Amino acid sequence: MAKENKLQVLTALDAAKTQLYHFTAIIIAGMGFFTDAYDLFSISIVTKLLGRLYYYDPGYPKPGTLPPNVAAAVNGVALCGTLAGQLFFGWLGDKMGRKKVYGLTLVLMVVCSLASGLSFGKETKGIMATLCFFRFWLGFGIGGDYPLSATIMSEYANKRTRGAFIAAVFAMQGFGILAGGIVGIIVSAIFDHAYNRPAYDVDPAGSTAPQADYIWRIILMFGAFPAALTYYWRMRMPETARYTALVAKNAQQAASDMSRVLQVEIEAEEEKVEKIAAEPANNFGLFSREFVRRHGLHLLGTTTTWFLLDIAFYSQNLFQKDVFSAIGWLPPAQTMSATYEVFRIARAQTIIALCSTVPGYWFSVAFIDSMGRFAIQLMGFFFMTVFMFALAIPYHHWTLKANRIGFLVMYSFTFFFSNFGPNATTFVVPAEIFPARLRSTCHGISAAAGKAGAIVGAFGFLYAAEPTDPTKTDKGYPPGIGVKNSLLVLGGVCFLGLLFTFLVPEAKGKSLEEMSRENEDDDTNAGAEASNRTVPV
Repeated sequence: MAKENKLQVLTALDAAKTQLYHFTAIIIAGMGFFTDAYDLFSISIVTKLLGRLYYYDPGYPKPGTLPPNVAAAVNGVALCGTLAGQLFFGWLGDKMGRKKVYGLTLVLMVVCSLASGLSFGKETKGIMATLCFFRFWLGFGIGGDYPLSATIMSEYANKRTRGAFIAAVFAMQGFGILAGGIVGIIVSAIFDHAYNRPAYDVDPAGSTAPQADYIWRIILMFGAFPAALTYYWRMRMPETARYTALVAKNAQQAASDMSRVLQVEIEAEEEKVEKIAAEPANNFGLFSREFVRRHGLHLLGTTTTWFLLDIAFYSQNLFQKDVFSAIGWLPPAQTMSATYEVFRIARAQTIIALCSTVPGYWFSVAFIDSMGRFAIQLMGFFFMTVFMFALAIPYHHWTLKANRIGFLVMYSFTFFFSNFGPNATTFVVPAEIFPARLRSTCHGISAAAGKAGAIVGAFGFLYAAEPTDPTKTDKGYPPGIGVKNSLLVLGGVCFLGLLFTFLVPEAKGKSLEEMSRENEDDDTNAGAEASNRTVPV
């Protein structure tokens, strides 16, 4: 946008000092992501318990486990819903406005999170069907939160600290993952103390207390409460000025809203808004040649990097318990009672979250506006690749009892550099580089590509990580390629992510209009295009 054409309200937002409303917006948007992460990752804490409760086989030497198709559905159905929600609500956010849709996603998340702990009937099929049904719609609401929260925060923020603000919203995921582990520890410890049962190999039938059925329900339902507390404040947030002025073309409302938020007098420039709206460069659609010419490579970069990142990220998070069991950090299932197994899994995931996941998110927040998005993403993919191969190549070495702590340290570093790396930047960048009228849609498309990768990771790793020896696989599972080869594949995936990072432009220190090149004439486009494709190395 040429400087003389830029609206005063947008200039005021770009130059605004960090104020209370910035932090308020981070908390309001971030609590949605707290719930997102809590709901998506807490399922991994209770899947083994579900197998013990509903798929117990009296003649089998190991505790019951979810059959492959049920495990795939329980772990993956929310991801399928998230993908659909990202595309739908991303598009709707550009059509109806960010604020109008924002409350709907939160209501859907709260209701379906509570309903996930309920059951229709007492039969196993009915319970699993209910769980999967509500987790799909929970995912649908979670999906809407991705493009809307990122777009709202990017359009509220000043250009100097915009990256940190968007990353801070996303960093609330870390606290959601941590909270899931802590709630799992507390609930399972209470039930284990109240209904102390013997290990499975001592008393198979008695190792699972009937009251353990409440554990998974309480853990899954708890995620609704933090999000519900922020509903009132979400509804009070004004529509973003960039949507109101550039998409809805209501200069008066944009100036009025931001005058109240920024507590400064802002002129309503209706003639300038009309002039901007008439510019040909401000009217091309998503499926146009002009969009492909200006932003085609950018969209390819944001979708591929997010897709590849989430294959690795969700494989690691959803199946930590399987990796921990494979290296012997978690005792064999038959040596524990059902409630104690939940406690050990929750404790292991909490330690990983506390030592690597949460710090990684906040390192991104601290450094994203000084190092830049490109450098952090490239560094993250590089170190994820290095640590994956370092775990996989000498895998037998790490399974020896004396080396298990070393394995956990290395494994933690893969989480740290995914979060101080592409897991944060793939969320931030799509909210900065596309035009206002397509911003939410393009972020939704990028995020949906990520969730497609998560589905590949969730379903693929479920089978791939099974041992190559048919006698050692879980009941109902075919032989896989083993944890070692799975880690090698994930290392290759991370390396591909590193290569595709070179398609993503650097947005550090630039306004949204500079990055999206909105309202420029063709003479300006050539120079800007070259500038936006130049990536600092």
